Amino acid sequence: MTGGIACGKSTASRVLQRAGATLLDADEIARDLVAPGTDSWRRIRDRFGPTSLLPDGSLDRAWLRREVFSDATQRQWLEALLHPQIRAEFLRRTQALEQQGVAPAVIVWVIPLLLEGGYDTLVDGILVIDCSRDRQWQRLRERSHWTDAEIAAVLARQADPARRRAAAHWIIANDGSEAELSERVLAWWKGVQSA
Repeated sequence: MTGGIACGKSTASRVLQRAGATLLDADEIARDLVAPGTDSWRRIRDRFGPTSLLPDGSLDRAWLRREVFSDATQRQWLEALLHPQIRAEFLRRTQALEQQGVAPAVIVWVIPLLLEGGYDTLVDGILVIDCSRDRQWQRLRERSHWTDAEIAAVLARQADPARRRAAAHWIIANDGSEAELSERVLAWWKGVQSA
């Protein structure tokens, strides 16, 4: 499952979990990989300095996001560090789940940068949670209180919505309410399970 920022992936994830899907989330894996004391955490701290850390020693993800979206070299360095590890961890966790008897058909990878990271070659199908660009901007302003420049920088880094839709096996539109999205996701999940 993928989709642009603020398109509704988190809501869709909650619906799928309640419906019995096993989710592996790229953001959660990334957080695990950069937890205080890990090798990646040390490398990021050494590159960006103590300003990159919160008082508890964890990465200041908001600060780091601003840094990498304003500097392509820093972003490329961070992606080169983390993307191979995230990919390997997706495969490792999927294999472990399958060894525990979890059917591959109920494992959903949640990857915001699915196309950008080349994960599309590793999955059986792509579900895109989609909404209009105007709706994305509105949601980002309301929930994140980002400036227009920050929103533009994040959206510019993500795959073009048309490219994402072209790669999709399924698309769920989310310009309406959370309840409408939940209904659509649940209907999709039931359809996938019965196929």
